[in-house]
Amino acid sequence: MSADLLEQFLNYLAIEKGLRPKSLEAYRRDLQDWLIFLDERGRKVTATSLDSAMSLFMVSLHDRGMSPRSMARKSSALKGFYKFLLREGHISEDPTELIERPKIGRALPKVLSLPEVEKILAQPDVSTAFGVRDRAILEVLYATGIRESELIDLEIGNLNANAEFLTVIGKGGRERIVPVGSFAIQAINNYLNRGRNELCRDITERVLFLNPYGKKMSRMGLWKIVKKYAQMAGIGRQVSPHVFRHSCATHMLEGGASIMAVQEMLGHVDVSTTQIYTHLTGKDLKNIHRQAHPRGK
Repeated sequence: MSADLLEQFLNYLAIEKGLRPKSLEAYRRDLQDWLIFLDERGRKVTATSLDSAMSLFMVSLHDRGMSPRSMARKSSALKGFYKFLLREGHISEDPTELIERPKIGRALPKVLSLPEVEKILAQPDVSTAFGVRDRAILEVLYATGIRESELIDLEIGNLNANAEFLTVIGKGGRERIVPVGSFAIQAINNYLNRGRNELCRDITERVLFLNPYGKKMSRMGLWKIVKKYAQMAGIGRQVSPHVFRHSCATHMLEGGASIMAVQEMLGHVDVSTTQIYTHLTGKDLKNIHRQAHPRGK
């Protein structure tokens, strides 16, 4: 019966999902491991309360030295298989619901060096309205590390120029206060005094950074701005608004900011998200330890 259900699932993947033979073969191998595991323990693939057996299966994969990526692939295959069985009425509950997908090591974010950031910031032609706007956008991205969507949604009322901070509405509608710094504040003031009025078509428009039509810019529009000036600066790799966010976080940690302060500034709910940047500053921490610790030399 188990083999028949596996064939039904593979046919479904081939016909409904359009998977190619190589992908189907990978699914077959991953699921056959599970079926053999069950058979050795006298369990059926449609039995109830398989969640504990599935946990043992994942532990056995780990003990065999399987990589997190391979374990994640098998976990994904199991989840797809049992969702199919549930939909087809072969089971009444999904045993994979409580099984967490093994975590795969997160790739380190791309980061600009300070000289690269300064080169990009120097590119906009501030004798034009668009150049003044673009300089302000780049300064804010680097100074605050806010997300592209947060920058696009900024309104004039979110700015407190005297106190040098922005009120940002982040994910889930969470509001936070983000310091801006004097360089970005000066760039914003230049834009408000010399550029925004030229771009504005409606005096009731409250969005801070306007597109050529006097409206809120799109994410694609922001990406094009960042890409344009990165290319002009001779940066030979892809630079996005998010790279400015990564660079801001990394440079702050390198400058001595606490990880909790950076977490608050970036709007990370979980500090583990912020901790990824500590991998990029490990060399500096080693140097500090070597210089400061009595037995670090």
